[in-house]
Formats: sequence, C-alpha cells, structure tokens
Amino acid sequence: MRKSRLVLAPAVMLAAAALVLSGCAAAEEETTTDAGSTTTDSTEEVAETYEVYALLPQGSDQAYGTFYVPAMEAAAAELGINLTITNSQYDGDKQASECEIAVAAKPDGIILWPAVGDAVRPCLEAAAAAGIPVTVTNSDLFDADKELSYGYSGPDTYGQGVSSAEIMCELVGDTPVNIIQLNGAAGNSTAIDRDNGFTDTIAANCPNVTILQEESTDWTKATAQQVASEMITAQGIDNIGGIYAADDSIAAGAIAALEARGVVAADYFITSIGNTFLGNPLVIAGSLDGTVFQSSSWDGENATRLMYAVLTGEIAAGEREVKFMPSVKVTAGNASDADVAPEW
Repeated sequence: MRKSRLVLAPAVMLAAAALVLSGCAAAEEETTTDAGSTTTDSTEEVAETYEVYALLPQGSDQAYGTFYVPAMEAAAAELGINLTITNSQYDGDKQASECEIAVAAKPDGIILWPAVGDAVRPCLEAAAAAGIPVTVTNSDLFDADKELSYGYSGPDTYGQGVSSAEIMCELVGDTPVNIIQLNGAAGNSTAIDRDNGFTDTIAANCPNVTILQEESTDWTKATAQQVASEMITAQGIDNIGGIYAADDSIAAGAIAALEARGVVAADYFITSIGNTFLGNPLVIAGSLDGTVFQSSSWDGENATRLMYAVLTGEIAAGEREVKFMPSVKVTAGNASDADVAPEW
C-alpha cells in the first residue's frame, strides 16, 4: 500500500530550569586560651553524604542504560550520594531479591526502576515498613502503588504512546488502514502505558485505523523482527498497511521483517518512540515516519536529583512529586535538528 508523505510541524522542546547548588561554606570558630586570649580556627564544614540503592532493570547491557547510568552517577557525585546500583535485567524475581538486600542494608533511600510493574508492591511495602523513602524512575508505578513512593521522574510514558498515535493519525488522515502493534516487555509499566496511550488515542482520533494484532517483545531488535515476521505471516502482508512499535529498536526489527518479505518499508505507516541512534536515521531515510524524543541522560540525572530533594526535606511524605522530561515528536521535518539529536 502506497502512502502519501506529510511533514509535521517541528515541535519546540521545553526548556529545563537549571538547579544551582550551594557550596560548602568555611566557618570560623573562636576559642579562648588559658591566658585569656582568643584564637580563630578556620574549619571546613563537612557536607552530608547519603547512602542510596538504585534498583534498575538494565545497565550497560542495553543502549539506554549506557547513557542513563553515567548521568545518574555524575549527579550523585555532585550531590554527595553514594550509590549502590543493581541490574535485574527485567527479571521481577531478581529485582525482588535485590530489594530485600537493599532494605536490609538500611540506606537513606531507594531509587526504583520497576522491572515488572505488578511485582514491586512487596518491595515498596518493605521499604515503607523500614522507614526508607522510595522514589521511582523511568517507569512509574501503577496507581494503587503510588502512595508508597515520594515521587516519579522520567518520561510521560502514556503521553509518549499518545504522541506516536497522533503522528500516525495525522499521516493516515481518513484512509482506512490496518496495522500491527508491537509492544515492549510483558508486564513492564512503560510498555503498558505506551500501549494504552497509543490504543486510546487511535480509538478516539482515527478509528479508521484498525489494530489487527498486538504482541509483546523484550525491547530488542532481534526479538521484534521475529515477532513481527510471525504477525505478518498470521495477518498476511497484503492486509497490513502500517506498524506501531513501542520503541525504535522494536521498529527497526519490524522494518527488517517487512524488508525480508521484499517490500519497501517506506510504503507503510510506521511510528515509534525514542528517537535513538537506531531510530533517528530511519526517520531521516523515510523508513520510519515518526518517533518521540527521549533523553536517557535527563532520566538518569533527574532520578538522582529527585531522591536528593527527598533526602534534604524539599519533598515530604505525602507530597508525591512528578517530574516529566520534555517530550518532542520527531518526523522528517525536524529529525536533523540539534535539539532532538539522539543520545542512545
């Protein structure tokens, strides 16, 4: 199916306010000698340090983590936070064990990136019982669990799904189109939110787009290519006019699956999320119609800064703070702009 090419107006990224930290002040202390005279000793105030566990589901084993973790560590070094970082590799049971170790260590705080959204409540309850504040990063908690955390920083994952659907709807217009949908890892809250944001928006804004089938992946190109190939076989290549992929790695795998059938990916409506080193060139080349910019360095840095705000009393219990990173639609019209240059 041939599609008409539309160029969306470039979006403007929201400017982020800079956080200025005060340095350690030198204090002068006056003392009295035995002879009654006074001397002045110049001493340096010792900055308070904090022990924090960061329970993550990925690290250098995935592209996002290779930029997220250094930014998290740099902010921690600046703010006097000693980080202990774990990587559960999206294994809910492994993350639960890592949480038990963290709680037993009695740190000042725990930063949690949920591996599996519906598996983290016992961890949250254990931390609460021990009086350890928890902040959440990258993938927010389910609504019922949010009361057990002090805040969330990261992408608006539901909103990202909405943005990807809006790109799809604008491209498709009133044309009836059948698409297949490739989600992220099953049970992962980011995958669930993006799925819901996309499907809700398609239903509301362009009901002429029919989702024939949706399947989960593990966020990798290789698995996505295999899953997409199976879906294409099940639905028939001639019945498919487009693809939604939950991130650029998945989109790249789906595009590879199309091209393996001897068709041209640019002839299909394809949208994604991430604007990564893998996805951005696909947008420029025309194989991917649109994606949504996400900054991994912003994510890692602000995970640390949010916890620091809790530890220093800026955010109190019951005052759950939410910090969304700026989100920009990326299409052929702005894919080469400096303010949406890919980071991961």
